[in-house]
Amino acid sequence: MKTLSGHAHVYGDNIDTDRIIPGKYTKTLDLSQLAAHVMEDLDPQFSRTVRPGDILVAGQNFGCGSSREQAPVALKAAGITVVVAKSFARIFYRNAINIGLPVVEVEDHAIAPGATVTVDLEGGTVTDEATGQAYRATQMPQQMIDILAEGGLVNYLAKYGGYRE
Repeated sequence: MKTLSGHAHVYGDNIDTDRIIPGKYTKTLDLSQLAAHVMEDLDPQFSRTVRPGDILVAGQNFGCGSSREQAPVALKAAGITVVVAKSFARIFYRNAINIGLPVVEVEDHAIAPGATVTVDLEGGTVTDEATGQAYRATQMPQQMIDILAEGGLVNYLAKYGGYRE
């Protein structure tokens, strides 16, 4: 999988799925509607400032709360290519992988809003290009990297027909 590079949108700890996509917008399958309302309760300007290829950076416990799959779907629909956080709620982490949105854990980072960030999923590094600081990410299992490379779990299963060593 290639490296991903983009403009950082930085948020704090305990960003729950209701803050990522408010529940009142989860009854649609229209991805443009999800993208239009993503993060609006936390950052009303987000949907207007996010650009395809941008990276969301957060603190601890990103994606906590409900198990709604619309949270990572809304981020991906808005153009976010990868989420970097100090830690993730496990169900959000798995939902993101399943829909093909890369998520990377970096225990401690000091990435500032607006920085250009480069993420190497296979190499396990996140680099803040503004400062030159490289952070070591938690290594993602190869099967998850393979799922992401196929664009998500459905595509992966269609290609490989289930379990693959």
